[in-house]
Amino acid sequence: MIPRSLFDELLANGMETARGKECDFHPVVKLFDPNDSAVWLLTEIDPGDPSRAFGLCDLGQGFPELGYVDLGGLAIAQLGFGLPVEIDRNFFPTRRLSEYAEEARRKGRIVT
Repeated sequence: MIPRSLFDELLANGMETARGKECDFHPVVKLFDPNDSAVWLLTEIDPGDPSRAFGLCDLGQGFPELGYVDLGGLAIAQLGFGLPVEIDRNFFPTRRLSEYAEEARRKGRIVT
């Protein structure tokens, strides 16, 4: 689901965090449900468990939050009309994750 180059960038960010560095990365990838308002802005992958990614998660219920998501679960999820979660290939981050999170909390949804 995530191209190798972006996966490698997510993993590199995860390694920085695992070394104890406090980082506020720009999101690397935006995933979304094409039939709904669910959005995930991911910044890093857990090097100890590469199926686990960290980022800003918005399930479309008005409560976006920072946390972990299981990439394997997203990859096999069958959403409305049987469509899978997609990657937004036109997404280019303009802010750090904390800035997206702050705005998302104010507005009740992720705005990119």
